[in-house]
Parts: sequence; structure tokens; C-alpha cells
Amino acid sequence: MTSQRTSAAGKKSAKAKAKGKNSRKSKSGRWLWFAVGMGGIAMVSGMAGALLAVSWDSTPLQQAQLSAKEAAVFDSDRISGNGFQFSQLTRPVNILVMGMSVLPPDVQNPPIETQGLRYLPQINSFDGLADVMLLIKFDPETKKIVMLSIPRDTRTEVEGFGVKKINAANIDGGPALTAKTVSNLLGGVGIDRYVRINVLGVGKLIEALGGVTVYVPKDMKYKDDSQHLYIDLKAGKQHLDGNQALQLLRFRHDELGDIGRIQRQQMVLRALIEQSLNPATLARLPEILETVRENIDTNLSVEELVALVGFGARTNRSNMQMLMLPGRFSGKQEYEASYWIPYKRSINKLMVQNFGLESTSLYSEIIDPARLRVAIQDSTGGDRSQIRPLITALEQAGYRNIFISQPWSIPLETTHIVAQQGDSDSAESIRNTLGFGEVRVESTGNIGSDISIQVGKDWLIHKAVFENMVR
Repeated sequence: MTSQRTSAAGKKSAKAKAKGKNSRKSKSGRWLWFAVGMGGIAMVSGMAGALLAVSWDSTPLQQAQLSAKEAAVFDSDRISGNGFQFSQLTRPVNILVMGMSVLPPDVQNPPIETQGLRYLPQINSFDGLADVMLLIKFDPETKKIVMLSIPRDTRTEVEGFGVKKINAANIDGGPALTAKTVSNLLGGVGIDRYVRINVLGVGKLIEALGGVTVYVPKDMKYKDDSQHLYIDLKAGKQHLDGNQALQLLRFRHDELGDIGRIQRQQMVLRALIEQSLNPATLARLPEILETVRENIDTNLSVEELVALVGFGARTNRSNMQMLMLPGRFSGKQEYEASYWIPYKRSINKLMVQNFGLESTSLYSEIIDPARLRVAIQDSTGGDRSQIRPLITALEQAGYRNIFISQPWSIPLETTHIVAQQGDSDSAESIRNTLGFGEVRVESTGNIGSDISIQVGKDWLIHKAVFENMVR
């Protein structure tokens, strides 16, 4: 009897525990769905709030007056859904983004308050040179975002104005001529919309987003009293406010000039995207838009802007790719001015792979590992002998054009295998050969490479295995 009562009590206790466990699971599940639901509500509320906050105001986001001919340069087809689907992209879309740095001499009628000053302040205008130029593809079919940086000194034909630097196209003919020039440079790619944002607006935007945490790759110091431009940043990981982030974005006084600046811009962009595209930030979209609206000119409607931001929030970070226009620096005696000389064949290949252009080749190009330029950038602080087993393993796999580049200045936990020219297939092939590392499609590597291997601390874990393999 005693035994039976104990057994029954045990069963009763077990049932009670199971019931409690199931109850906790049920409650946990309810809380999970509640959290997901609240996150979704926050996102939708933020988008809807942004829509209302801007739409009811009579001031449009577009500040430039385009003629019918200029407006026709851009695809007028709708890119977002209707009704409750307003936040959904309905097709791939290419956006031309221009960052404007405008001084009083750049415009015909500079503001009165800038006259008589002993320096040239930045002014809120869109009529000057395009200091930054990006073509961004949002693709709901592949669920990818591809950003192509176009150096402002790129030498190209500007229709009606001859061969010059591409950043002058905005002065010659505004956003429409710039879009046409970019399209011609990139093999005829369609451009759906444009965004021009003044440098003053960039600072305000970063400030409204709460700043940005990024690794400053080296000490940066520059002084230009004529513009009141003062840059003073120390190397290391730090949280930058809007003004400090602008200093990092504008610095270009080193051996790579504007190309080095583009690489830092990509670093800041990635950091902003990773920390900002979340429901909490989206809920503040009305406030953020209100903060920067005077510094933005775009032919995007508010609904379209919300759809783009919503797509960005849902895109996996590994599906965000950052490229740079393939090319080289012009020689000192080559032209009177310094240029970035575009490589047409490489541009065509990049556009076919990443922007959906049809290939002009009758056959697909087979990548020969022996021809790939592979740069090794060590961030572990060791001497060159430390990475010799890595190089030997690559050579045994058929890679012959390997060279040691300047050490990567940012300490990495995980090795980055950077598809410098946008060739993700070759980067994945190297990743499979090594068996470790993370593929990144961006242009932060050596500009003379096809693939840059930025060696991280994970190499130190695998090093012994490679040493045994190559003996």
C-alpha cells in the first residue's frame, strides 16, 4: 500500500510538473508572439507615422524643379504597393544617391549671411559638385541590397559638356544629367529615382540616429581655416556623434585620397545599417525625416521612401553588398587633372553580376585561380612568417598571384575574405579552400586586388592545422 501511494504521488507530482512546464512554455510562447507582434506594430506604426508626418505637410521632399524631359530620365513606374501594402517593394529599383558639399562660390546667389566672412562655410544647397555618389539597388527578388560607390574624380563623358570628372555633372545639369551620365558609364543601367543630401543633412541624420559606433582605422588630423574644416580623430573603436562622423567621412588626406575615403564611407554605412535598421529606429522615422528634410532633395514619394526603409530593415546583413567602380588612378603626366580611370570590361562584368545587365559576351567567363590577384592583409600583429602556411595552402590550391599588402588596421576576430571587385563566387571558392573566414562583398580591401584576405584572430586557431598540411 505504501509503495502504491508513493508511486501515485510521484505520478501526480510528475503531472503537476509537466503541467507547470507546459504552462510556462505556453506563456513563453505567448510572450514570444507578443514581442514579435509588438515589434511588427512598432515597425508599421513608425512607417505609418512617417507617412502621416510628412504627407499632410504641403512642403514636398523634392526641392528641384525638373522639366518633363529631365523627369523622363527616371523610370516613373510605381515601386511600392497600395493600401496596407504601401511598405512593400514590388520590383527591383535603382536609386542614385548624391552627397552634396556646397560652398558659397559654387552657387550664383549665395546666402546673405555667408557674405563678408573670412572663411567659406558649407551652405544648404544642391547646386554644387557631387562629393559622394552611390548607385543602390534594392532587389526584392534576390532579397539583396547592392551599393556601388562611384569616385567623384571618375573620368567620363558628360553629354553636351565633354569629358570631365563625373562630380561636375550635377553643376552642368542637375540630377537628371548626373543620372544619364552614370547610366552611360555603367552600360545603360536604368535609374529609377534620385536622392541628393547636403553634407549638413548627413551630420543631422547621423545625430538623429544616435551617432555611430565604428573603428577609426588611424589617427586623422587635418586643418583648413578657409572652410573652418577641422578634423581631429584618434584611432580605435569609438562612438562618434554627427560632427565626428562627418570628420571621418570627409577625411581624404592620405595616400589613397578619395578612394580611401570611399572605403571609410562603406565602413560607416555598414555600421549605421547594422545598428539603425530596427523597429525602435523605424518608430522614430517621422522625427528623423523632419530633422533632415530641408537638406534632402528626392523624387521619391514618402510611400516609396518608407518601402525602401522597410525592405532594408528586413534584409539580412549578409545580403548587403558594397562595391566600388573598378578603375585606377591616372598617372602624374597622363592628364592635366587627376582622375579615376574606369575599367570598362570590369564594369560590364560587375553590372552583369550585380545589377542585372545582360552580358555582351557570347560565353560566360571561367575564373582561373592562377589569374586572381589575392592580397593578404594581416590584422593579427604578427610578422610575415606567421601567415606563410596560409599562402602555401593557397598556392597548392592553384592561386599563383598572391601578394602581401599593408596590414589591415582594424583588429578582426573573424577573417574577412573581401570580394574587392564584386566577384563573390571567387571569394566563396577561397573560403571553401581555407575552411574558415567570412565572405564580404565590399571594397575595403587592397584596391589592386580581386580578393583581399583580411586575416583575423581565427587564423591563429587554424594555423597549426595548415602547418601540418603543408609539411
